[in-house]
Amino acid sequence: MAMAAFEQAWARIRSSLGFIRRPPWGGEVSHAERVSASSLARALFEMGAVRFGSFTLPNGRKSSYDIDLRLVPSHPEVYTTVLAAYVELVEGVGTHNYDAIAGVATAGVTVSSPLAVMTKKPMMYVRKKGEIHSPGKPVEGMAKRGSRVIIVDDLVSSGGSLVYSARELRKEGYKVSDAAVLLDRLEGGRPNLESVGVRLHSFTTTRDLLEALRDSGLASKTRVDAILKRIGSQTSRRK
Repeated sequence: MAMAAFEQAWARIRSSLGFIRRPPWGGEVSHAERVSASSLARALFEMGAVRFGSFTLPNGRKSSYDIDLRLVPSHPEVYTTVLAAYVELVEGVGTHNYDAIAGVATAGVTVSSPLAVMTKKPMMYVRKKGEIHSPGKPVEGMAKRGSRVIIVDDLVSSGGSLVYSARELRKEGYKVSDAAVLLDRLEGGRPNLESVGVRLHSFTTTRDLLEALRDSGLASKTRVDAILKRIGSQTSRRK
């Protein structure tokens, strides 16, 4: 009965928003369009998740822009679209290629929880480094030992949180080879993850997001081009 109710709710959401091609329990493929990266960029900007100025990132780096995806769950329509984007990501990985989902606390958990329900996979979460209090432990929740786990977070900068999460999950006996994020800030996260054997799957990048805002007139061309130039310079130095 509970599953039937969930299927009906899923069908209503899919019908009203037109974003999911296939329900997680199977069935016929919908002809709905995929999530548009440009429309997502506009939605994030209009809800105040994209800001320009002077900011200090969690990794200590200075930045002339900030993308705060922690605001997303407070905006149900945008939240639904973001979840649809993650569904596309995990579909790309293939639900048969992982057995469980691990969210990175705290932003990643707002995505991993509904994804776990939609894909019918066990969910765990990894506490932030330095925030483990007795009797707490780095990994909360469980799956069968040896399970293949995909890590989910909101975005990636240098990749430190995802690398840490992969290591902690592996210590618990899980296999980790994939991580999914909505946004790649293009600050070294992908190669850093590759160095520890984790493939990064991102729905969009800072470059694509900012270009969409510039091209739609929502952000200054001068400001965006200056940021893109710095991103390009940083990317070149890492090669």
